[in-house]
Amino acid sequence: MQPGGPAERSANAWPRIPRQFAAVLRPRIDVIGREMIETIARELPDYRKPADSPFGHDFTSAVKRALHDFADLVEDPRSPRADNALFFRGLGETEYRNGRSLDLLQAAYRIGARVGCRCYIQLARDAGLSTETVLVLSEAVLIHINALANESVKGYAAAREHNDDNRLGQDRRALAERLLERRPTGGAPLSVLAARAQWPLPAAVACVLTTPAEQDAFDRDVLVLPRGPELVLVLPDTAIDDSLAAVRARLRERQAVLGPTVPLAEAWLSLHCARSVNRLVQRKMVQASGDGMVSAADHLSEVMLTGNEPLGRLLAQRTVSCLTDLSRGKATRLEETLDALLSSWGRTAPEVAEALGVHPQTARNRMRQLESLLGDRLSDPSFRLEAQVVLRLRALLRTAGEPVDRDVPTRVP
Repeated sequence: MQPGGPAERSANAWPRIPRQFAAVLRPRIDVIGREMIETIARELPDYRKPADSPFGHDFTSAVKRALHDFADLVEDPRSPRADNALFFRGLGETEYRNGRSLDLLQAAYRIGARVGCRCYIQLARDAGLSTETVLVLSEAVLIHINALANESVKGYAAAREHNDDNRLGQDRRALAERLLERRPTGGAPLSVLAARAQWPLPAAVACVLTTPAEQDAFDRDVLVLPRGPELVLVLPDTAIDDSLAAVRARLRERQAVLGPTVPLAEAWLSLHCARSVNRLVQRKMVQASGDGMVSAADHLSEVMLTGNEPLGRLLAQRTVSCLTDLSRGKATRLEETLDALLSSWGRTAPEVAEALGVHPQTARNRMRQLESLLGDRLSDPSFRLEAQVVLRLRALLRTAGEPVDRDVPTRVP
Protein backbone atom coordinates (compact mmCIF):
# COMPACT_ATOMS: atom_id res chain seq x y z
CA MET A 1 0.00 0.00 0.00
CA GLN A 2 1.42 3.36 -0.98
CA PRO A 3 1.76 6.10 1.63
CA GLY A 4 -1.25 8.38 1.44
CA GLY A 5 -3.26 5.68 -0.37
CA PRO A 6 -7.01 5.04 0.03
CA ALA A 7 -6.78 3.50 3.49
CA GLU A 8 -4.78 6.44 4.85
CA ARG A 9 -6.99 9.10 3.27
CA SER A 10 -10.10 7.36 4.57
CA ALA A 11 -9.06 8.43 8.09
CA ASN A 12 -9.88 11.96 6.91
CA ALA A 13 -6.99 13.39 8.92
CA TRP A 14 -5.15 15.41 6.28
CA PRO A 15 -8.02 17.69 5.17
CA ARG A 16 -8.60 18.64 8.82
CA ILE A 17 -5.07 20.03 9.20
CA PRO A 18 -4.81 23.68 8.08
CA ARG A 19 -2.59 23.95 5.01
CA GLN A 20 -0.72 26.79 6.70
CA PHE A 21 0.85 24.19 9.03
CA ALA A 22 3.03 23.04 6.12
CA ALA A 23 4.49 26.54 5.88
CA VAL A 24 5.16 26.44 9.63
CA LEU A 25 6.76 23.01 9.44
CA ARG A 26 9.11 23.35 6.46
CA PRO A 27 11.59 25.84 8.04
CA ARG A 28 11.91 23.53 11.06
CA ILE A 29 12.50 20.27 9.15
CA ASP A 30 16.30 20.26 9.60
CA VAL A 31 16.03 20.90 13.36
CA ILE A 32 13.32 18.26 13.87
CA GLY A 33 15.28 15.83 11.69
CA ARG A 34 18.42 16.21 13.80
CA GLU A 35 16.43 15.60 16.97
CA MET A 36 14.89 12.45 15.47
CA ILE A 37 18.29 11.13 14.39
CA GLU A 38 19.88 11.86 17.78
CA THR A 39 17.01 10.26 19.71
CA ILE A 40 16.97 7.12 17.54
CA ALA A 41 20.76 6.75 17.82
CA ARG A 42 20.62 7.25 21.59
CA GLU A 43 17.91 4.60 22.12
CA LEU A 44 19.06 2.13 19.43
CA PRO A 45 22.84 1.51 19.54
CA ASP A 46 22.78 -0.15 16.09
CA TYR A 47 21.98 3.25 14.57
CA ARG A 48 24.97 5.02 16.12
CA LYS A 49 27.02 5.66 13.00
CA PRO A 50 29.03 8.72 11.89
CA ALA A 51 26.96 11.24 9.96
CA ASP A 52 29.47 11.21 7.08
CA SER A 53 29.35 7.41 6.72
CA PRO A 54 27.21 5.78 3.98
CA PHE A 55 24.75 4.67 6.66
CA GLY A 56 24.68 8.15 8.22
CA HIS A 57 23.95 9.71 4.84
CA ASP A 58 21.11 7.26 4.12
CA PHE A 59 19.72 7.67 7.64
CA THR A 60 19.62 11.46 7.32
CA SER A 61 18.06 11.28 3.85
CA ALA A 62 15.31 8.95 5.08
CA VAL A 63 14.39 11.17 8.05
CA LYS A 64 14.29 14.36 5.98
CA ARG A 65 12.31 12.66 3.22
CA ALA A 66 9.72 11.51 5.73
CA LEU A 67 9.38 15.04 7.15
CA HIS A 68 9.03 16.64 3.71
CA ASP A 69 6.52 13.96 2.76
CA PHE A 70 4.40 14.85 5.79
CA ALA A 71 4.46 18.53 4.80
CA ASP A 72 3.46 17.61 1.22
CA LEU A 73 0.47 15.66 2.50
CA VAL A 74 -0.66 18.60 4.61
CA GLU A 75 -0.51 20.86 1.56
CA ASP A 76 -2.18 18.36 -0.79
CA PRO A 77 -3.42 14.98 0.49
CA ARG A 78 -3.75 13.81 -3.13
CA SER A 79 -0.14 14.50 -4.10
CA PRO A 80 1.65 11.54 -5.82
CA ARG A 81 3.20 9.03 -3.42
CA ALA A 82 4.83 6.50 -5.80
CA ASP A 83 8.41 7.83 -5.48
CA ASN A 84 8.23 7.84 -1.70
CA ALA A 85 6.82 4.32 -1.67
CA LEU A 86 9.80 3.09 -3.70
CA PHE A 87 12.26 5.01 -1.52
CA PHE A 88 11.03 3.57 1.78
CA ARG A 89 10.69 0.12 0.26
CA GLY A 90 14.33 0.40 -0.76
CA LEU A 91 15.16 1.47 2.79
CA GLY A 92 13.74 -1.84 4.03
CA GLU A 93 15.85 -3.76 1.50
CA THR A 94 18.96 -1.90 2.66
CA GLU A 95 18.24 -2.69 6.30
CA TYR A 96 17.99 -6.40 5.49
CA ARG A 97 21.24 -6.39 3.49
CA ASN A 98 22.99 -4.62 6.37
CA GLY A 99 21.91 -7.36 8.75
CA ARG A 100 19.59 -5.33 10.96
CA SER A 101 16.35 -6.93 12.15
CA LEU A 102 12.86 -5.94 11.12
CA ASP A 103 12.00 -5.29 14.79
CA LEU A 104 14.88 -2.81 14.99
CA LEU A 105 13.64 -0.98 11.89
CA GLN A 106 10.11 -0.74 13.23
CA ALA A 107 11.43 0.49 16.58
CA ALA A 108 13.24 3.30 14.74
CA TYR A 109 9.98 4.26 13.05
CA ARG A 110 8.17 4.35 16.41
CA ILE A 111 10.82 6.59 17.97
CA GLY A 112 10.69 8.89 14.95
CA ALA A 113 6.91 9.09 15.24
CA ARG A 114 7.14 9.94 18.93
CA VAL A 115 9.63 12.76 18.32
CA GLY A 116 7.70 14.03 15.30
CA CYS A 117 4.39 14.04 17.15
CA ARG A 118 5.86 16.06 20.04
CA CYS A 119 7.54 18.57 17.73
CA TYR A 120 4.49 19.01 15.49
CA ILE A 121 2.22 19.64 18.47
CA GLN A 122 4.62 22.23 19.84
CA LEU A 123 4.78 23.94 16.45
CA ALA A 124 0.99 23.97 16.18
CA ARG A 125 0.62 25.51 19.61
CA ASP A 126 3.29 28.12 18.91
CA ALA A 127 1.45 28.99 15.69
CA GLY A 128 -1.79 29.45 17.64
CA LEU A 129 -3.62 26.60 15.90
CA SER A 130 -6.71 25.11 17.49
CA THR A 131 -6.79 22.22 19.97
CA GLU A 132 -8.61 20.15 17.36
CA THR A 133 -5.69 20.65 14.97
CA VAL A 134 -3.28 19.44 17.65
CA LEU A 135 -5.32 16.26 18.11
CA VAL A 136 -5.58 15.65 14.37
CA LEU A 137 -1.81 16.08 14.01
CA SER A 138 -1.25 13.20 16.45
CA GLU A 139 -3.57 11.03 14.39
CA ALA A 140 -1.91 12.06 11.12
CA VAL A 141 1.56 11.22 12.45
CA LEU A 142 0.45 7.67 13.26
CA ILE A 143 -1.20 7.25 9.85
CA HIS A 144 1.88 8.59 8.06
CA ILE A 145 4.49 6.60 9.96
CA ASN A 146 2.45 3.42 9.58
CA ALA A 147 2.32 3.90 5.80
CA LEU A 148 6.07 4.46 5.55
CA ALA A 149 6.84 1.51 7.85
CA ASN A 150 4.59 -0.75 5.76
CA GLU A 151 6.57 0.07 2.64
CA SER A 152 9.85 -0.66 4.43
CA VAL A 153 8.45 -3.96 5.70
CA LYS A 154 7.56 -4.91 2.11
CA GLY A 155 11.08 -4.09 0.95
CA TYR A 156 12.63 -5.98 3.86
CA ALA A 157 10.48 -9.06 3.14
CA ALA A 158 11.25 -8.94 -0.59
CA ALA A 159 15.01 -8.75 0.07
CA ARG A 160 14.80 -11.64 2.54
CA GLU A 161 12.80 -13.75 0.07
CA HIS A 162 15.28 -13.00 -2.71
CA ASN A 163 18.17 -13.95 -0.45
CA ASP A 164 16.39 -17.14 0.59
CA ASP A 165 15.84 -18.01 -3.08
CA ASN A 166 19.53 -17.42 -3.81
CA ARG A 167 20.56 -19.55 -0.85
CA LEU A 168 18.15 -22.30 -1.90
CA GLY A 169 19.54 -22.15 -5.43
CA GLN A 170 23.06 -22.57 -4.07
CA ASP A 171 21.97 -25.50 -1.91
CA ARG A 172 20.27 -27.17 -4.87
CA ARG A 173 23.36 -26.74 -7.05
CA ALA A 174 25.51 -28.19 -4.25
CA LEU A 175 23.21 -31.22 -4.06
CA ALA A 176 23.35 -31.70 -7.84
CA GLU A 177 27.16 -31.51 -7.77
CA ARG A 178 27.30 -34.19 -5.07
CA LEU A 179 24.87 -36.47 -6.90
CA LEU A 180 26.94 -36.28 -10.08
CA GLU A 181 30.25 -37.09 -8.37
CA ARG A 182 31.41 -40.56 -9.34
CA ARG A 183 33.43 -40.93 -6.15
CA PRO A 184 32.18 -38.47 -3.49
CA THR A 185 35.00 -37.14 -1.33
CA GLY A 186 33.46 -36.28 2.02
CA GLY A 187 31.38 -33.27 2.94
CA ALA A 188 27.90 -33.14 4.44
CA PRO A 189 25.80 -36.34 4.16
CA LEU A 190 23.57 -36.53 1.10
CA SER A 191 20.46 -36.47 3.29
CA VAL A 192 21.57 -33.17 4.86
CA LEU A 193 22.24 -31.61 1.44
CA ALA A 194 18.84 -32.79 0.24
CA ALA A 195 17.09 -31.28 3.25
CA ARG A 196 18.81 -27.94 2.68
CA ALA A 197 17.84 -28.06 -0.98
CA GLN A 198 14.23 -28.96 -0.13
CA TRP A 199 14.50 -31.87 -2.60
CA PRO A 200 13.27 -35.29 -1.37
CA LEU A 201 15.79 -37.95 -2.37
CA PRO A 202 14.26 -40.33 -4.96
CA ALA A 203 15.29 -43.92 -5.58
CA ALA A 204 16.45 -43.18 -9.11
CA VAL A 205 17.16 -40.22 -11.38
CA ALA A 206 17.74 -39.34 -15.01
CA CYS A 207 19.90 -36.51 -16.33
CA VAL A 208 19.21 -34.20 -19.25
CA LEU A 209 22.16 -32.50 -20.95
CA THR A 210 21.53 -29.35 -22.96
CA THR A 211 22.90 -25.86 -23.48
CA PRO A 212 22.10 -22.96 -21.14
CA ALA A 213 19.92 -20.04 -22.16
CA GLU A 214 18.93 -16.77 -20.53
CA GLN A 215 16.09 -16.92 -18.02
CA ASP A 216 15.96 -20.72 -17.86
CA ALA A 217 13.25 -21.72 -15.40
CA PHE A 218 12.25 -25.28 -14.51
CA ASP A 219 9.90 -26.94 -12.02
CA ARG A 220 11.11 -27.24 -8.43
CA ASP A 221 11.39 -31.04 -8.70
CA VAL A 222 14.20 -30.56 -11.25
CA LEU A 223 17.73 -29.82 -10.03
CA VAL A 224 19.49 -27.36 -12.35
CA LEU A 225 23.28 -27.26 -12.62
CA PRO A 226 25.01 -24.88 -15.08
CA ARG A 227 28.47 -26.09 -16.09
CA GLY A 228 30.08 -23.69 -18.54
CA PRO A 229 28.67 -24.44 -22.00
CA GLU A 230 26.51 -27.24 -20.54
CA LEU A 231 23.29 -27.19 -18.57
CA VAL A 232 22.59 -30.37 -16.57
CA LEU A 233 19.10 -31.17 -15.29
CA VAL A 234 18.54 -33.92 -12.72
CA LEU A 235 15.03 -35.39 -12.82
CA PRO A 236 13.66 -37.62 -10.02
CA ASP A 237 12.05 -40.87 -11.09
CA THR A 238 9.02 -40.05 -8.91
CA ALA A 239 7.91 -37.40 -11.38
CA ILE A 240 10.02 -38.13 -14.43
CA ASP A 241 7.16 -38.22 -16.96
CA ASP A 242 5.67 -34.90 -15.87
CA SER A 243 9.09 -33.32 -15.37
CA LEU A 244 10.31 -34.45 -18.77
CA ALA A 245 7.21 -33.08 -20.49
CA ALA A 246 7.76 -29.72 -18.80
CA VAL A 247 11.46 -29.76 -19.67
CA ARG A 248 10.70 -30.50 -23.33
CA ALA A 249 8.29 -27.57 -23.42
CA ARG A 250 10.81 -25.19 -21.85
CA LEU A 251 13.73 -26.24 -24.04
CA ARG A 252 11.66 -25.32 -27.12
CA GLU A 253 13.49 -27.53 -29.61
CA ARG A 254 16.89 -26.79 -28.09
CA GLN A 255 19.27 -29.71 -28.62
CA ALA A 256 19.16 -32.02 -25.57
CA VAL A 257 20.05 -35.58 -24.61
CA LEU A 258 18.16 -37.58 -21.98
CA GLY A 259 20.33 -40.01 -20.04
CA PRO A 260 18.94 -43.37 -18.87
CA THR A 261 17.16 -43.68 -15.52
CA VAL A 262 19.63 -45.08 -13.00
CA PRO A 263 19.79 -45.65 -9.21
CA LEU A 264 20.44 -42.47 -7.24
CA ALA A 265 24.02 -43.50 -6.43
CA GLU A 266 24.75 -43.80 -10.17
CA ALA A 267 23.45 -40.39 -11.25
CA TRP A 268 26.90 -39.73 -12.72
CA LEU A 269 26.34 -42.65 -15.12
CA SER A 270 23.18 -41.11 -16.54
CA LEU A 271 25.09 -37.89 -17.24
CA HIS A 272 28.03 -39.85 -18.66
CA CYS A 273 25.72 -41.60 -21.14
CA ALA A 274 24.01 -38.34 -22.06
CA ARG A 275 27.37 -36.67 -22.64
CA SER A 276 28.66 -39.58 -24.73
CA VAL A 277 25.58 -39.63 -26.94
CA ASN A 278 25.73 -35.85 -27.27
CA ARG A 279 29.21 -36.23 -28.76
CA LEU A 280 27.77 -38.66 -31.30
CA VAL A 281 25.07 -36.13 -32.13
CA GLN A 282 27.79 -33.53 -32.72
CA ARG A 283 29.57 -36.01 -35.02
CA LYS A 284 26.25 -36.64 -36.81
CA MET A 285 26.35 -40.33 -35.94
CA VAL A 286 23.05 -39.96 -34.10
CA GLN A 287 20.11 -37.91 -35.29
CA ALA A 288 17.97 -35.80 -32.94
CA SER A 289 14.18 -36.17 -32.96
CA GLY A 290 11.83 -33.45 -34.13
CA ASP A 291 11.77 -31.67 -30.77
CA GLY A 292 15.56 -31.82 -30.42
CA MET A 293 15.55 -34.48 -27.66
CA VAL A 294 17.63 -37.66 -27.98
CA SER A 295 17.26 -40.64 -25.64
CA ALA A 296 20.73 -41.90 -24.72
CA ALA A 297 19.28 -45.29 -23.75
CA ASP A 298 18.55 -45.94 -27.45
CA HIS A 299 22.21 -45.44 -28.42
CA LEU A 300 24.29 -47.20 -25.78
CA SER A 301 25.72 -49.66 -28.29
CA GLU A 302 26.98 -46.76 -30.41
CA VAL A 303 28.58 -45.29 -27.29
CA MET A 304 30.39 -48.55 -26.59
CA LEU A 305 31.59 -48.84 -30.19
CA THR A 306 32.85 -45.29 -30.60
CA GLY A 307 34.25 -45.17 -27.08
CA ASN A 308 36.94 -47.64 -28.19
CA GLU A 309 37.29 -46.54 -31.79
CA PRO A 310 41.06 -47.22 -32.08
CA LEU A 311 40.49 -50.79 -30.86
CA GLY A 312 37.63 -51.11 -33.32
CA ARG A 313 39.97 -50.20 -36.15
CA LEU A 314 42.42 -52.87 -34.99
CA LEU A 315 39.60 -55.37 -34.76
CA ALA A 316 38.66 -54.54 -38.34
CA GLN A 317 42.07 -55.85 -39.40
CA ARG A 318 41.20 -59.22 -37.85
CA THR A 319 37.83 -59.47 -39.52
CA VAL A 320 37.53 -57.58 -42.84
CA SER A 321 41.17 -57.12 -43.81
CA CYS A 322 40.57 -59.54 -46.70
CA LEU A 323 38.47 -56.81 -48.34
CA THR A 324 41.26 -54.22 -48.24
CA ASP A 325 42.84 -55.28 -51.53
CA LEU A 326 39.52 -55.12 -53.40
CA SER A 327 38.26 -52.07 -55.20
CA ARG A 328 36.36 -49.65 -52.98
CA GLY A 329 33.01 -50.32 -54.65
CA LYS A 330 33.36 -54.09 -54.47
CA ALA A 331 34.59 -53.97 -50.88
CA THR A 332 31.63 -51.82 -49.84
CA ARG A 333 29.15 -54.21 -51.56
CA LEU A 334 30.66 -57.21 -49.83
CA GLU A 335 30.62 -55.43 -46.46
CA GLU A 336 26.91 -54.72 -46.92
CA THR A 337 26.32 -58.32 -47.92
CA LEU A 338 28.27 -59.63 -44.92
CA ASP A 339 26.25 -57.37 -42.62
CA ALA A 340 22.95 -58.59 -44.10
CA LEU A 341 24.13 -62.21 -43.90
CA LEU A 342 25.13 -61.94 -40.23
CA SER A 343 21.85 -60.18 -39.39
CA SER A 344 19.62 -62.75 -41.10
CA TRP A 345 17.99 -65.67 -39.30
CA GLY A 346 18.50 -68.46 -41.79
CA ARG A 347 21.48 -66.94 -43.61
CA THR A 348 19.85 -67.70 -46.96
CA ALA A 349 20.24 -65.87 -50.25
CA PRO A 350 16.56 -64.75 -50.41
CA GLU A 351 16.83 -63.21 -46.93
CA VAL A 352 20.03 -61.41 -47.83
CA ALA A 353 18.59 -60.28 -51.16
CA GLU A 354 15.51 -58.85 -49.48
CA ALA A 355 17.61 -56.97 -46.92
CA LEU A 356 19.81 -55.50 -49.66
CA GLY A 357 17.07 -54.94 -52.21
CA VAL A 358 18.86 -56.98 -54.89
CA HIS A 359 18.05 -60.10 -56.94
CA PRO A 360 18.56 -63.42 -55.06
CA GLN A 361 21.10 -64.52 -57.69
CA THR A 362 23.13 -61.36 -57.04
CA ALA A 363 23.01 -62.15 -53.34
CA ARG A 364 24.20 -65.73 -54.03
CA ASN A 365 27.14 -64.49 -56.08
CA ARG A 366 28.23 -62.11 -53.32
CA MET A 367 27.81 -64.79 -50.66
CA ARG A 368 30.05 -67.14 -52.68
CA GLN A 369 32.71 -64.42 -52.84
CA LEU A 370 32.50 -64.00 -49.06
CA GLU A 371 32.85 -67.77 -48.57
CA SER A 372 35.88 -67.71 -50.82
CA LEU A 373 37.45 -64.86 -48.83
CA LEU A 374 36.45 -65.91 -45.30
CA GLY A 375 36.02 -69.67 -45.55
CA ASP A 376 35.08 -71.48 -42.32
CA ARG A 377 35.28 -68.26 -40.31
CA LEU A 378 31.69 -67.53 -41.33
CA SER A 379 30.63 -70.41 -39.08
CA ASP A 380 32.69 -69.22 -36.10
CA PRO A 381 30.47 -67.43 -33.49
CA SER A 382 33.41 -65.33 -32.26
CA PHE A 383 34.16 -64.12 -35.75
CA ARG A 384 30.50 -63.32 -36.44
CA LEU A 385 30.30 -61.22 -33.24
CA GLU A 386 33.52 -59.36 -34.03
CA ALA A 387 32.46 -58.79 -37.62
CA GLN A 388 29.12 -57.31 -36.59
CA VAL A 389 30.84 -54.96 -34.15
CA VAL A 390 33.29 -53.83 -36.83
CA LEU A 391 30.63 -53.38 -39.49
CA ARG A 392 28.46 -51.34 -37.16
CA LEU A 393 31.38 -49.06 -36.29
CA ARG A 394 32.29 -48.59 -39.94
CA ALA A 395 28.67 -47.77 -40.77
CA LEU A 396 28.63 -45.11 -38.05
CA LEU A 397 31.84 -43.57 -39.40
CA ARG A 398 30.41 -43.49 -42.91
CA THR A 399 27.21 -41.85 -41.62
CA ALA A 400 29.34 -39.14 -40.03
CA GLY A 401 31.33 -38.73 -43.24
CA GLU A 402 34.54 -39.73 -41.45
CA PRO A 403 37.34 -41.91 -42.92
CA VAL A 404 36.79 -45.61 -42.30
CA ASP A 405 40.34 -46.90 -42.75
CA ARG A 406 42.55 -44.05 -41.52
CA ASP A 407 45.77 -44.84 -39.63
CA VAL A 408 45.53 -48.48 -40.69
CA PRO A 409 48.34 -50.58 -39.15
CA THR A 410 49.99 -53.54 -40.75
CA ARG A 411 47.44 -56.21 -41.53
CA VAL A 412 46.86 -58.68 -38.70
CA PRO A 413 46.73 -62.28 -40.02
